Amino acid sequence: MSSMPSRELSRIPRTRLWAVAGAAVLGFLVVLEFAARRYDVPGPITHQAREVVFAPTSGPLLYASMALMLVVLTWRQRFVALGAAIGIDVVFALVRWVTGTGTPDGHSFGNGALWVILGTAVVAVTRRTGRERVLLLKGVGLGLLLVAGRKTGDTWLLITSKTRPAVLDQYVAVADHALGSPSWVVGRLVEAAGPAGAHLLDWVYTQLAVAAVAVALYQLRHVAAERRFPRHHLVRTFLTIGLVGPAVYMIYPVVGPVFLYGTGAFGTGGAEWAVADLWPHTPPPITTPLPVTYDEVTPRNCMPSLHTAWATAIFLHSRRGPRALRYAGTFWLLTTLGATLGFGYHYGIDLVAGVVFTLTIEAALRTYDRGWDRSGLWFVAYGATVFAAILLSSRHLSLEMAHHPWASGPLLVLAMASVIHGYVRTTSRWQEQPTTPTRPREPQLEPI
Repeated sequence: MSSMPSRELSRIPRTRLWAVAGAAVLGFLVVLEFAARRYDVPGPITHQAREVVFAPTSGPLLYASMALMLVVLTWRQRFVALGAAIGIDVVFALVRWVTGTGTPDGHSFGNGALWVILGTAVVAVTRRTGRERVLLLKGVGLGLLLVAGRKTGDTWLLITSKTRPAVLDQYVAVADHALGSPSWVVGRLVEAAGPAGAHLLDWVYTQLAVAAVAVALYQLRHVAAERRFPRHHLVRTFLTIGLVGPAVYMIYPVVGPVFLYGTGAFGTGGAEWAVADLWPHTPPPITTPLPVTYDEVTPRNCMPSLHTAWATAIFLHSRRGPRALRYAGTFWLLTTLGATLGFGYHYGIDLVAGVVFTLTIEAALRTYDRGWDRSGLWFVAYGATVFAAILLSSRHLSLEMAHHPWASGPLLVLAMASVIHGYVRTTSRWQEQPTTPTRPREPQLEPI
């Protein structure tokens, strides 16, 4: 008799927590929407709403999001949902072909996947109750969050280019001499490898979300049978990295060596904005660094390298998978590191910061799941301190780092290695200890 009231009371704080979190996410999207409108471009909400009808700019991502949502359905329901999505896309494609309303830079597919996700939400609200409704809505939320994260990231990057005209590339480039200017070294290697190597790296670099979805689907493969989500999985880390990372770009705007020391890429930036045409054959000189004004188009998205951060997260979460998944996670990490440096998108210090950034976020999420475990809190504090030290040193001690590379370079690597060691040691200790959450958790209310 007394267990039911206590159980209901234990749900109240968690319900309020999810309500507050949902309101915060919605408020954040609204703020970004208004910020984007200020620069006469649509924000993340408008972008997503348009893709219900108009040709999507992210067709593969919409189907990847639907695939994540399908983990809450039975196999029969999955086949029905996939067939419905393909059928809707065929109708949309025919209408666009007849009317000539397709956009040259968009995809002719993807609307069907979004319709299926939204339709599942309607079914959950109108036709399901209790645990079944909660599970379906969590699946829908998981799929929509992946798309919203992409749209939010695009808006964030736009804001960085509009609000941060001066970039700090010279500081990072000078400090990067401590590591031997690896972007210049790997850039020459990629150039020597020819088109085949460049195409492979480019494919891996642009298809990072595909690898993430593959790992996430493996982690979530038992959701439909167990009727609950696991306590922690890759999507949570992926979304958190995408949310927090661009905020650092506002503090530390950097465009990358191919832009400031080369001819640009992706049709943005160019020689007219570069301080010199040096990449990848001539390392930048060691001179007193200064902020440099750049264009209002190129994102300031280098410090930290989020591609490195996401690839590191994929590597971490693939460790408990089968051998093929572990090999794929290792392959994606190594090739992503090669692409970020070899194409001149990042400096070496960006990658070091990206690894530290990911391990700190991953540990923070897992510490929350364990009820704010003390060892986890200590590690998160240490990781955040090392991350801040990397940013501050490359900004204020770049000349000293460049003039003493045999001391500063190993110190940078040692700092990253200490965070890696601390993460492995902390998580290994967690595997030997039971989880002690701060409050009882209902299986169907596990966080996604």
